[in-house]
Amino acid sequence: MASLGRNIIRSKHFARSHVKYGSCAAYSTAPLPDFPAHSFKPPTYQGISVEKTKDVRKKNLNPGLVTYYRKPVMVHQGHMQYLYDTDGRPFLDLFAGIVTVSVGHCHPRTVKAATDQLGKLWHTTNIYLHPKIHEYAEKLASKMPGNLKVVCFTNSGSEANDLALHMARLYTGVYDTISLRNAYHGMSPYLMGLTAISTWRYNTPTGFGIHQAMNPDPFRGPWGGARCRDSPSQTIRSCNCAEGECEASDLYVEQLEDTIRFSMPKDKVGAFFAESVQGVGGAVQFPKNYLKRAFELVRSKGGLCVSDEVQTGFGRMGSHYWGFETHDVIPDIVTIAKGMGNGFPMAAVITTPEVADVLGKALHFNTFGGNPVACAVGSEVLDVIDDEKRQEHCAVVGTRLIHKLRVLQEEFDFVGDVRGKGLMIGVEMVTDKKSRKPMSGDDVGDIWEDTKDMGILLGRGGLYGNSFRIKPPMCITDEDIDYAVAIMRRAFENYAVRRK
Repeated sequence: MASLGRNIIRSKHFARSHVKYGSCAAYSTAPLPDFPAHSFKPPTYQGISVEKTKDVRKKNLNPGLVTYYRKPVMVHQGHMQYLYDTDGRPFLDLFAGIVTVSVGHCHPRTVKAATDQLGKLWHTTNIYLHPKIHEYAEKLASKMPGNLKVVCFTNSGSEANDLALHMARLYTGVYDTISLRNAYHGMSPYLMGLTAISTWRYNTPTGFGIHQAMNPDPFRGPWGGARCRDSPSQTIRSCNCAEGECEASDLYVEQLEDTIRFSMPKDKVGAFFAESVQGVGGAVQFPKNYLKRAFELVRSKGGLCVSDEVQTGFGRMGSHYWGFETHDVIPDIVTIAKGMGNGFPMAAVITTPEVADVLGKALHFNTFGGNPVACAVGSEVLDVIDDEKRQEHCAVVGTRLIHKLRVLQEEFDFVGDVRGKGLMIGVEMVTDKKSRKPMSGDDVGDIWEDTKDMGILLGRGGLYGNSFRIKPPMCITDEDIDYAVAIMRRAFENYAVRRK
């Protein structure tokens, strides 16, 4: 209890110090809520200084790396849904290492699985038989519906999507492929054509044979209404559709048909890639039945349907284990990563035996894909999700969080949209609800900095960077949610005063 007391005292000091010293001046004198009570106490940090870290980052690391916040957080310890900086200050992590920490930072069971395997076998590659990859592949395939039974292990979501595109082209014999605008599928030269957010694309030849269809965004797209989404939260736009109908979905499918009609080889499609919810694009959800009808259309042209589950898989959506299941579809190929390893670098392509067979036309190999340590961790993640009922938990706490964010949306005219399902949530900021004009990056940055200074870490996304991405570890509690919403309300209040 002593360590718990110290955490609470430190958290109170942190909240109050923001009011006086935060980078965005606070305008309310009301006390902030205490940081959620927890017993973990991080060890004292011993390592290079923040200033030295900044210097090394500038001189020795990729200059394209994004560093969050004007005054960056330097993290050195994680525990479940919390992160700690080098001063021992706690933060509620609402972004989970970009939707990667699924069951919790340093979850004791995944730590044990990794350390146990490290004492047995680190690496041998798959030229030899070793138990972990086979045990894990069978367990992972059992989570998939239909005939999705063959697993090809890689190390990242980009690698997985790269391989999926390669396999689809080999199988169909058609090179031309479709993705959606606002999609993010990775950053390899091969995939930069699938990724259709201009801020992520370099001015180099890329994307040969890849075509982007109109993004079916019910909030920002040309069509959308008040009953479009499979979500506890709908758009602020009006809707005249009868129950069970969606005019927006019809119109977006027509746009996909138009892309096929004009841009593809006659009556042929190689593959269609789609995220179940667009992650980097700002947690954008499609109108109901859009993806199901899109799959039917693509398959009628001989194409394969690829579901990018890198962010939406492993129970995060709450109602279903896989995001594609919320659309009532079974893909031909599924790509997974991120939450698969709870932060351990691993990914996979899962497909049918018929599609997988194309890799037998030549030798195919991935040095680290299916690494024994990775497979041990991945297997334990599956067990933790089941044993701790994390999918069910996401449904309950995620719905509660969305409802509380809806209250904020009703209070503030610049909160344009709250969307999502389970713990895959987006909050889009606008200048005002009537125009739906994206809030400026500087203004979003002010709010974002404010929330960080008060103890929560949010992601950002969308073409304009005006959407807050809320995708925490799947172990957050009701107390965490109440704290997060209180902090966001205070940051919104501060912004409302500043812009008068």
